[in-house]
Amino acid sequence: MKARNKKILFTKGHLQFRSCWIVIVLVCVVVPCHTQMADPKTEKPRQSNSVLAAGRRTFESICASCHGLNGKGGERAPDIATRPEVVRLSDSETLKVLREGVIQKGMPPFASLGPEKLSAVRAYLRSLQGKDKAAVVTANAEEGKQIFAGKGGCSQCHMVRGAGGFIGPDLSDYGAIHSADDIRGAIVSADKRPGPRKGLAKATTKDGQQVSGLVRNEDNFSLQLQTLDGTFHLLDKSSLSELTFDTVPVMPDYESKLSKSELDQLVAYLSTTGEVKK
Repeated sequence: MKARNKKILFTKGHLQFRSCWIVIVLVCVVVPCHTQMADPKTEKPRQSNSVLAAGRRTFESICASCHGLNGKGGERAPDIATRPEVVRLSDSETLKVLREGVIQKGMPPFASLGPEKLSAVRAYLRSLQGKDKAAVVTANAEEGKQIFAGKGGCSQCHMVRGAGGFIGPDLSDYGAIHSADDIRGAIVSADKRPGPRKGLAKATTKDGQQVSGLVRNEDNFSLQLQTLDGTFHLLDKSSLSELTFDTVPVMPDYESKLSKSELDQLVAYLSTTGEVKK
């Protein structure tokens, strides 16, 4: 009887002992799984940085001798960092160019590098083009287009695909080579741009005529102004009685002129310029 009780007690203790081990094993299994699931979130940026670093090494050792360290071209090869027709290429099209080359233009194929190195070069090239910095714009680009032509008054000075003004830079390809952050900064920080003359020049001739516009060329004897309608006026400085410059930049203060939502929409629209229309 005593022996039987001891056996029962041993069996119960054995079961308890086994149960403890089962709990420990489950904890050991669950905890690593949880850690493993969380790791990719923390490791992803490192992996991205390592890919860019690898791409940079390959680019600098193979591509930079022709295209320059910054990708903006040299004596032997064109700019591939800002040229719209290059920046607009999709990832697959870019990889195809890297893999197959452009024989008729003197660029050899680099298929021998292998898919991994080619993808790293493509990623680094995108970083040179500013694509890695592009902010996700969720605003309505179509509404931004209306702001560009309407409330924002941008089209009075800037042209997009043949429509708009002449006084400012043509923005037809602007979105292809600038990130959303760059575009927003250009809109709201016009007064921080380098150079003393951000406003219009006002020239008054000795016979009383007045011309107002941006200075396009100037030397010791003459001054060329472009008025808001795009017309160029070449003036002899000896014929002028007065020449003044507005202290207010030509570009208005858009942070006070437009709401944050409207600015987002304008940035969204300008981010689409340069896209190929199908």
